[in-house]
Amino acid sequence: MQMGEENELLRYLWVVRRWLWLIILTTVLAAGAALVVSLRTTPVYSAVATLLVKQAPTTAASDYTAILTSERLIRTYAQMIPSAPVLEEVVNRLGLEESAAELAGRVSVETVRDTLLLRLRVEDTDPVRAALLANAIAEVFIAQNRDLQEQRYAASLSSLRNQVDETARLIETTQAQIEALGEPETPEGRTELARLETILAGYRGTYSTLLQSYEQMRLSAAQGSDDVIMFEQAGIPASPVRPRTMTNTALAAVVGMMLGLGTGFLIEYLDDTVKSPDDVRRFLQLGTLAMIARFNGVENDLVVIAEPSSAAAEAFRMLRTNLWFSSVDRPPRRLLVTSPGPVEGKSVVLANLAAVMAQAGLRVVVVDADLRRPRQHRIFGVRSQGGLSRSLLEGTTDGRVQSGRLSGLALLPAGDLPPNPAEVLASQRMAELLDELTGQVDVVLIDSPPVLPVTDATVLARLVDGVVLVLQAGKTRRAAAQQAVERLQQVEGRLFGVVLNGVPPRGGGHYYYYYYYNRYYGKYYGSTEGKRKRRRRKHSAPSASLLTEEDSERG
Repeated sequence: MQMGEENELLRYLWVVRRWLWLIILTTVLAAGAALVVSLRTTPVYSAVATLLVKQAPTTAASDYTAILTSERLIRTYAQMIPSAPVLEEVVNRLGLEESAAELAGRVSVETVRDTLLLRLRVEDTDPVRAALLANAIAEVFIAQNRDLQEQRYAASLSSLRNQVDETARLIETTQAQIEALGEPETPEGRTELARLETILAGYRGTYSTLLQSYEQMRLSAAQGSDDVIMFEQAGIPASPVRPRTMTNTALAAVVGMMLGLGTGFLIEYLDDTVKSPDDVRRFLQLGTLAMIARFNGVENDLVVIAEPSSAAAEAFRMLRTNLWFSSVDRPPRRLLVTSPGPVEGKSVVLANLAAVMAQAGLRVVVVDADLRRPRQHRIFGVRSQGGLSRSLLEGTTDGRVQSGRLSGLALLPAGDLPPNPAEVLASQRMAELLDELTGQVDVVLIDSPPVLPVTDATVLARLVDGVVLVLQAGKTRRAAAQQAVERLQQVEGRLFGVVLNGVPPRGGGHYYYYYYYNRYYGKYYGSTEGKRKRRRRKHSAPSASLLTEEDSERG
């Protein structure tokens, strides 16, 4: 399997996992609805009677013609059985309260493949009535079909019957005349007797011939007629055919599952936010430096201090490492951290990045260049007076840089907010101030306003070694991220990569970190002593030496 196909498969699995709750919900709701409807539906029973079609034998037709005729005859009978004449007779015979049209909706006839059998099926809510109707319809059709077949020879048989009866009457009349003559003594009498006997013999010959013709015609009518007989009567069904409760429930569960799955994929398809490193690579052509998990439960924004063993703290260490090795020959000295829009976590990301760099032994100064909505002074708990704006006015940072919570970490807060932040940041004094700070520390981290609302970030992008773009996973729109990248590239800003902030803790590589930490450090972290030490860390600022030592142990 190619790497692209494997990534695509993992993406599909991720979508299924993310919307698993919806899939389960739609499956349960659909199955439950089908179960309730099936249980409340009146059961329907089906009775089946089997009819055998007896086709008249013929010698003139070929085998193919005989087979074709048989198929057409069976299909014809299948259409005639549920017809109005048959069903009306059944309604009258059984005294039903429904009409023939209503009864026709519950009657069906099917042919049995490669046979001369017909299956007559009747559905009813009463199993006894279903069997009674099936047998009655079959009997009525058989009787009507025989009457129809007899009508073909009715005229000829009637004519022969009349001739036979007339000849019999003539024979009786002639016989009476002979008996009236008795034993004639005169020659005339004897001549008349001989004539009557000759006529009587002729009548008797004619009668015999007509009677034979009549019987032969009756036999031909019987042999040349297509007949239908009852092969198997309908029995009383033991179980209903509808509703099929288990089948309906299972099918509804499958449909519900497919509906939930399709809805999840549709939402993902319509979702135009950046959610994963694949989205970053596909739409921004940039790499992902780190994926920061949400840490809403932490008491303050400096998660690397409050929860040094959490997945989010480990992600910040990964960000530090990736930035350090982004340019091996010339490590970045000045970094700008920004985001496309507000409330994407850029200030928190910068503060934690500065803390992990200080824990690694680097001298770091954080410059809060967000002269519109500064936040770094609140994160680090320092005074906001003076700061960057006063340093730019006086041309020096002496006395404006304040110590942070860690050894080696300092902060230059924003200070008083000027009316023209973009012009202040684009001034020559800002460039000189960054040069001065760069000569005093190892790394200068600059927090700036978002890229899209104002031009401050694009102004600062020309004064730094690289830019880190922070995106809120699942909230930052692709178009906004692309526009931010284009603006930074237009001023020739060097984009090191993207930090995905607010990633769900159970997604992606965070699982592997949890597994690794619990496997090797679970005994300490889950012990009473470990919990007590963590509580002490939350209520007191840890020393730089302790944090650096623990950080080196985990590394």
